[in-house]
Amino acid sequence: MKKIIYFLRTRAALGGLILTLSSLSSFGQTNVYNNVIATSPNHTSLAAALQQAGLVTALQSNTATLTVFAPDNAAFADLAASLNTDITGLLALPNLSDILLYHVLGTEVPAANVTNGAIVTPLNPVNTIKLTKTSSGSVYANHAMVNAADLFADNGVVHSINKVILSNETVVDVALDNGFSTLATAVITAELLPALTNPFSTLTVFAPDNAAFDQLAAALNTNTAGLLALPNLADVLTYHVLGTEVLAAGITNGAVVSPLSTTNTLKLTKTSTGSVYVNHAQVILADVPADNGVVHVLNKVVLPAETVVDVALDNGFSTLATAVITAELLPALTNPFSTLTVFAPNNAAFDQLAAALNTNTAGLLALPNLADVLTYHVLGTEVLAAGITNGAVVSPLSTTNTLKLTKTSTGSVYVNHAQVILADVPADNGVVHVLNKVVLPAETVVDVALDNGFSTLATAVITAELLPALTDPFSEFTVFAPTNTAFDNLATALNTNTAGLLALPNLGSILLYHVVSGTVLSTDLTNGSVTTLNGGSIVIDVTSGVMVNDAMVTSANVTADNGVVHVIDKVLLPTAGISEEINSNVAVYPNPSVDNIFVKGGNGNFTIVDMMGKTVKAGMLDNQAISISDLQSGRYLLQINDESNTFSMPLIKQ
Repeated sequence: MKKIIYFLRTRAALGGLILTLSSLSSFGQTNVYNNVIATSPNHTSLAAALQQAGLVTALQSNTATLTVFAPDNAAFADLAASLNTDITGLLALPNLSDILLYHVLGTEVPAANVTNGAIVTPLNPVNTIKLTKTSSGSVYANHAMVNAADLFADNGVVHSINKVILSNETVVDVALDNGFSTLATAVITAELLPALTNPFSTLTVFAPDNAAFDQLAAALNTNTAGLLALPNLADVLTYHVLGTEVLAAGITNGAVVSPLSTTNTLKLTKTSTGSVYVNHAQVILADVPADNGVVHVLNKVVLPAETVVDVALDNGFSTLATAVITAELLPALTNPFSTLTVFAPNNAAFDQLAAALNTNTAGLLALPNLADVLTYHVLGTEVLAAGITNGAVVSPLSTTNTLKLTKTSTGSVYVNHAQVILADVPADNGVVHVLNKVVLPAETVVDVALDNGFSTLATAVITAELLPALTDPFSEFTVFAPTNTAFDNLATALNTNTAGLLALPNLGSILLYHVVSGTVLSTDLTNGSVTTLNGGSIVIDVTSGVMVNDAMVTSANVTADNGVVHVIDKVLLPTAGISEEINSNVAVYPNPSVDNIFVKGGNGNFTIVDMMGKTVKAGMLDNQAISISDLQSGRYLLQINDESNTFSMPLIKQ
């Protein structure tokens, strides 16, 4: 019996010893709550929240392996302010337990083991946590920075953070959940997860899809790895983000908005059909909602390049910029990979155009061909002023007409009739030349010559630097246009060639002798003298067909937007020093004549001059017939020289 009692006593003692040892062992364990959170004066709000949510026991478990991202007191104060409440209000939140469990991982992750861009699942699996490790070694959980890392206990590790993180569906989640893998990788590489996962931000993200990044890589002759290595990657990405929420319905055409990147603005277009563009990139999916903003999917990556549009905006070309916006041309002109030459009319040029059209700026913006007019000012290649050659005929983006360039002997440059008043303003996608006039794609008398094979006449006009005068769409001209054969015949008569004609010192005067101000159709022509643009006069004779001096009109009334062209079979030459005033007291008959002419009422000497200014016959007037049988058929001037006067009159030899 005593043995039995001793056995029982011994067994009880051993049991007590085992229980005591077990208790001592449990007492020796540290845990993330008792030994880190509860003892920290900076985490009293967290401790109170854990107690309120009944989560203390879970953090005391000696069988757990935990990572706790522990918001400090300032973090809770910030959250309370954001929710317009106080700590008591936070402790009363119905989802307090969910918020706290979103801060806890079921595995131990020391700071050294955090990799940039790691996406981990907390005990509250409603969303993942996005981890960032910066190049400087800082660690973030979503937008919260770790301000004290690696506070170890036996059942895990605590990282103190400066913000409370929430399980909201952010713009980053939209990208991750919808397969925008290149964009997500780029955001991670650029260490932008903290900025974009802030649940209290209000963002608009223009999100290029994977194909857009592939296109950018191809344009830069690289690959995705090359894109991720770009030194300005963060700037490119923040150029896609606005700090406010803008739904597609709230986008207005021509809005110029400032993204998070301060390098440049974004230019928004909303077309008449409802399409939305951000610079040159089209929104292909709009209004994807997130808890901290909205995402619009783009088909291209936009770059903060200084484009020709920026040159216009930055230099006060407000009318041009407004016109470009109205015509929905921003996407074409903001493409950073275009190479453009823009001939940019200044505001005064648009004012002149409005006055010429008897309207105002609003009237100009309402022109049905506004886009055509504007693209008529743009070349698809970059042409610096030094590369402009006199007489170059170039094709702009508008296919309505070509541009005619003039470079004068003094170095001035003209585009049609508009002068370049400031050249070579550089842009990342081309160059801008400022014009003092708006050029219009009108079919001018120059186009009539170019389009109908008058190559020698066109070359002569170019050589004489007359393109600016004759391409003015608001002038009106009547041009008597010699054919190529007419120029060839003149060259033969002068014992030279086309090059010799183009080298004539009075070439410009000769050409202007073929031009009359105003539009004069053949049906409006009458016999008589007409003053030309060179100041001299031509003689019109409609007795038999239409003769201009000694040249015959072979094709009449070729109309242009700024006048009319009549084709003639000879080059007209001004007769230097000869007055063409006709004395009404003197008569010549018959005129036209084949053999002889008589002069009535005149006395003194006579001279017959051909249209090249050469004297072909001379003598005394004595009331006798003057034989012209030996003259070639054509037009001449009969000069009468008496003692006090010199005058002349037209003479036609048939």
